[in-house]
Amino acid sequence: MPESPAVPAARPSSELSAEDGKLVILARGARGRVGAVEGAAVRDQDGRTYAAASVSLPSLTITALQLAVASAAAAGATRLEAAAVVTEASTLDGAGYAAVRDLAADAPVHVAAPDGTLLGTVTS
Repeated sequence: MPESPAVPAARPSSELSAEDGKLVILARGARGRVGAVEGAAVRDQDGRTYAAASVSLPSLTITALQLAVASAAAAGATRLEAAAVVTEASTLDGAGYAAVRDLAADAPVHVAAPDGTLLGTVTS
């Protein structure tokens, strides 16, 4: 399996726009519904949102953020405006970060704790 790309550190942040706050809510919901390790949500260029939870099967492992980006791309999204990940980890996973960067060079990726508390934002 190839190494995950390096991820810039999340900048501490305390406020989200209303639209980005909705992404955190969607990510929390996706995570909670199935008791997954993490949940994620992305918003595309048309304002459509896609939420997903991490998947770990014997033949398939995919992060929540990778799955949310894949869902957006499969629905025809060509650009992402923002993303959010709800996780117990203290950092953003490299594979999910790379997937977001495939569709957006500068979209903010918000990282939140399971209770929805914003831990930080990666913008570059």
